[in-house]
Amino acid sequence: MFFAVHTLVCVAPFPRTIFTLSAGVLFGSAEGLTLAVTATTLSAVLALWLVRALDHERVRARLTHPTVQAVDARLERRGWLAIGSLRLIAFAPFSIVNYCAALSSIRFTPYLAATFLGIIPGTVGTVLLGDALTNRTSPAQVILTVACLAVGVIGLMVDARMTVDPARD
Repeated sequence: MFFAVHTLVCVAPFPRTIFTLSAGVLFGSAEGLTLAVTATTLSAVLALWLVRALDHERVRARLTHPTVQAVDARLERRGWLAIGSLRLIAFAPFSIVNYCAALSSIRFTPYLAATFLGIIPGTVGTVLLGDALTNRTSPAQVILTVACLAVGVIGLMVDARMTVDPARD
């Protein structure tokens, strides 16, 4: 039941941190982590498919500003780096990243891989925090959170410095 609710509610713009923290409190580190990572990944996939099924081409047709087009070209060619980096940065709202990715030209497989790998560190930290609230503490949680934030910011900086050649596929 927890898995289904987590998956479906997080398709909407609802803070997934509540579910991730609850997974650690309710199920402990190992089972909580498995539930949270799987439900979060499935939620991201459902959000992508839902937005793309709801006539996203009509919305995309209105996104003609050159800056939007440049970002879209980046996501089409190196979307895994941008999505992965945004997933590592806890401040990037999960559902907004999902919706924006759905409106972009990112392909499904890079989106899925970047989402899965990008959510793992933050999810581990949050599940461990939830587990710690039950008096099973892990001092590595703060270090992990800072490391994830740093890697995410570095990934976005690297992507911003890389050029996109529109003639290349």
